[in-house]
Amino acid sequence: MELDFYSDIFKALSHPIRLKIALGLMKKHECNVSVMVQKLGVSQPMVSQHLTIMKNAGVITSEKKGTQVCYRIKNELIERILKSLEVEICE
Repeated sequence: MELDFYSDIFKALSHPIRLKIALGLMKKHECNVSVMVQKLGVSQPMVSQHLTIMKNAGVITSEKKGTQVCYRIKNELIERILKSLEVEICE
């Protein structure tokens, strides 16, 4: 894979809120925006903005389930990168 690909992933994970989202998704496997807003204590527009950045970088993917959109880590490579950080996964 190209270095630009990895650079985009690390840029997407470089913000504390995005990193918390990614670690939370790794733990829960999938989550919707409402739960993220509640867990993170930030506004819905802010969570949506961070999710868009992560989705555009290929870190996460989404799937519509009824009226909700559920997000999850896109692939095993991203999970391995997150696991290599050896940080506590947010509760």
